[in-house]
Amino acid sequence: MAEGPGVGTVRLLRGDARRLDGVVPGSVELVLTSPPYPMIPQWDEQFRALGATSYRAMLDVLADAWRACRRALVPGGLLAVVIGDALRRTEDGFRLWPNHAATLADAEAAGFRPLPYVLWKKPTNRPNAFLGSGFLPPNAYVTLDCEFVLVFRNGPLRRFPARDPRRERSRFTRPERDRWFSQVWEDVRGTRQAAPGRRTGAFPDRLAERLIRMFSVIGDTVLDPFAGTGTTVWAAARLGRSAIGVEWDAATYARLCADAGRRGLATGSASAPGAPPAVPRPGPRGPSGQAPGADGSVGRSPRRPRS
Repeated sequence: MAEGPGVGTVRLLRGDARRLDGVVPGSVELVLTSPPYPMIPQWDEQFRALGATSYRAMLDVLADAWRACRRALVPGGLLAVVIGDALRRTEDGFRLWPNHAATLADAEAAGFRPLPYVLWKKPTNRPNAFLGSGFLPPNAYVTLDCEFVLVFRNGPLRRFPARDPRRERSRFTRPERDRWFSQVWEDVRGTRQAAPGRRTGAFPDRLAERLIRMFSVIGDTVLDPFAGTGTTVWAAARLGRSAIGVEWDAATYARLCADAGRRGLATGSASAPGAPPAVPRPGPRGPSGQAPGADGSVGRSPRRPRS
């Protein structure tokens, strides 16, 4: 590995991913994020606090964020989104909510150019897991054990001077190239949630480090508009990039700042202009009440499907 970058810097902002106040337009080379997943019950309360109570409204929250990310990116900059689909019962019955397909369409509508994506097969699930009727056809369901790493570019290819020293120092090896640029990844283990209702280990360090090395060079700026526990920003700093983390929730933002201080990484942290009020922390289940409506209007958490 050619990289020997030293430690980069971290800047933390409490703000809204749909606006990215405090992030200079055209100043970011890579956006790497894993947003709240629509129709996953632990995120219902956060989407509701943003005024999104149907599936389309949840996707619209994310679509606004993709537009803000495009404004933040340099020409040729890249957006990498780690996202999974959802399974949930509504008034019309059990169904899949295709978050990855909706994100592909919404990001393209925002002006991004879709690129080949990665299927990340997370080996945290039990190999014999199933949904439905077990050994009897036809009413069992395929288990969702893959997530998607969707990749988009802001306009044409990013250009570099011949033998650019930062790019040369960021070189990966042949085995790294061959493994990383294959479409199915089975060698990165997913990390389970550390506590109910909290955004924690579903985005492992190794995944962040790989994507940062694939899609940026030493000295670039990497942005995570849904910073969560800071996996992206800490990995970017370790790899010699400047990192910006934006987090909407007050309690999560406070933990981020404390963690940055313990790591000795942050060079600045502040609330962006017009920072939002505190959001109620989502619990492990949605609020009690009726099942979601046919349009994905949220209600109680999903039950295991029955055949």
